[in-house]
Amino acid sequence: MSANSSPTTVRAPSRGQRLFLVYTLFILVDLAVLNFFDEFWEPVVIESFAISFLAAALLQVLLRLTLHLEHLTADYFHKKGGKGAKGKRLLASWLVLIVSKFVILEAIDIVFGDRVLFGGLIPFIVVVVTIILTEAALSKIYTMLGDDPISD
Repeated sequence: MSANSSPTTVRAPSRGQRLFLVYTLFILVDLAVLNFFDEFWEPVVIESFAISFLAAALLQVLLRLTLHLEHLTADYFHKKGGKGAKGKRLLASWLVLIVSKFVILEAIDIVFGDRVLFGGLIPFIVVVVTIILTEAALSKIYTMLGDDPISD
């Protein structure tokens, strides 16, 4: 270290900064997935890049709300305990996850109308599952990279 340089203090990002990065990354992932499907799969039709960006943001918000609701539902049945609690928890979680796809698809239809088309429930579910798997893969890679100590 030279006489003119001082040690650099590295501060960990705040919770808000981490959330901003995560949601920005996931919206961009959603955007990429939506546009790949728009480009290469006939059932998915999105009018423009701007519309796909807005759709990606809406999808991200609604998917996060769905996951939050699913966790609340699972926690409720987990805490309730009793006979058949595990089965009720699984059934309720699956019900939330399935019904939410109809709600999200309807929300997209209300907000975007004919500017975003998925050609039905099955293509929409394929897109959503691809988004979730892509996000999970990126999260896994990020976690794995965090296990590697930084060496100078």
